[in-house]
Amino acid sequence: MGIEDVTRFGSAVLLVGLAVLVALTGNRLSRAVSVPAPALFLLGAALASDIWPAIGRLSAQMDSRIVTVALVIILFNGGMSLGWRRLRPALGPVLWLGIAGTVVTAGGLAVAAHWLFGFSWHSSLLLGTALAPTDPAVVFSVLGAQEIAGRSGTILEGESGANDPVGIALLVSVLGASGGGTDAWTGLAQFALQMAVGVVVGLASGFALRWTVRRIPLPSEQLYPIRVIAGAAATYGLATVAHGSGFLAVLLAGVLLGDVEAPFQPEVERFTAALASLGEIVAFTVLGLSIHLFSLLTSADLLIGFAIAALLIVVIRPVFVGALLAPVRLHRSERLFVLWAGLKGAVPILLGLFVLESRVPDALQLYRIVFVVVLVSVVVQGGSVPRVARLLRLPMQQTDPPHPYATGLRFRRPPRGLHRYTVMAGSPADGTRLADLGLGDRAWLSLARRDGDMLPLRADTRLQPGDHILVQGDEHATLEALFRARTTP
Repeated sequence: MGIEDVTRFGSAVLLVGLAVLVALTGNRLSRAVSVPAPALFLLGAALASDIWPAIGRLSAQMDSRIVTVALVIILFNGGMSLGWRRLRPALGPVLWLGIAGTVVTAGGLAVAAHWLFGFSWHSSLLLGTALAPTDPAVVFSVLGAQEIAGRSGTILEGESGANDPVGIALLVSVLGASGGGTDAWTGLAQFALQMAVGVVVGLASGFALRWTVRRIPLPSEQLYPIRVIAGAAATYGLATVAHGSGFLAVLLAGVLLGDVEAPFQPEVERFTAALASLGEIVAFTVLGLSIHLFSLLTSADLLIGFAIAALLIVVIRPVFVGALLAPVRLHRSERLFVLWAGLKGAVPILLGLFVLESRVPDALQLYRIVFVVVLVSVVVQGGSVPRVARLLRLPMQQTDPPHPYATGLRFRRPPRGLHRYTVMAGSPADGTRLADLGLGDRAWLSLARRDGDMLPLRADTRLQPGDHILVQGDEHATLEALFRARTTP
């Protein structure tokens, strides 16, 4: 390798490092302007590719490969964040919206694209399928240190995780069909095969990972997160080789792994969350780099994208998904929030790249429209989410802010009977003195934290919402009911 090659490689490393640093700064800026960070990544990367065309010369195939890797990590981390215990009460609505909601949204968009804008049925189906999946992760990136309490938050996250692999499998099936009846049945059979194989591989891999992380020790704690990520990659690869949905498989594996009590589980969760954050930055940046912003601003595709985004936000999701959501037991404010917060994100980016890579007629135009719709969705819907949540008076709870210092003990075996709870507003423990909790000899409070500082465990100490309590006791259900708020269905 010559000096010029080393210098060129160093320049590339410098550029990537600076891009990540700027992106991390963009997260801080997005909080100040109430615009989700992904919108800044999209616009910043698109502007940079126009100013320095050399950085946007990756092929559509390479872009799709990069975003695929990022999405595998994002979906796996999303599954772990949900976990089976949290997902189970909302499993019915999640599956219903994830499957049926994706199909009706894609169909509604396809009809609009065909009749209003003159696209062929095949191109209309591609556009509708590419824009059907949602990405509520962008919603929570603008909520700051708060999150929506109740079922609506779980339904949004679960719908996003479920409709992502459904949308991907659906688009792959549409790409393989040219519109004839035989091709349509072939596409439907391919879709069913991808879903079935994805479920089988995901469940098998999830249970295998659970057994592995609990029973097979490693020589160093740094290796535990790497093993889990390698397992997620192998899950995606196995399902894909078996002609199934690798994205559905990694999501299910993440869900099964999310609740497991395993060595170094907090370290694993932090590692996967960090990689998922990086993956989101990469996905939106790749889309931005692949778009010529100045030419888009002067083309008719910009107006078409605005029109389709408006139809999607104001008509298609409220009407079609709202009809599917009617049987689900939700408060009116929660229902409205779920319908408003169906943002577009990383998956439409990947599906747009699949369309561009396929070189079908109108591929470039469809890809540019996807860019505009995702940008409008992230800016308009994402930027208004905190305000909409306040207007609907949705119950919101503080998320645990970063705490840079920690003390703790490590054990050779799982610490049975040791639980961590957060005192919720309206719970029996809210405003109660420690002496009046009525724990007796059933449980002991070991450690407490309030606003990032240690809370003295005295008999006259009154608990407040947001306090974090470490409790030692065997009656988990009783203790959980003490610290959690009573909610109505």
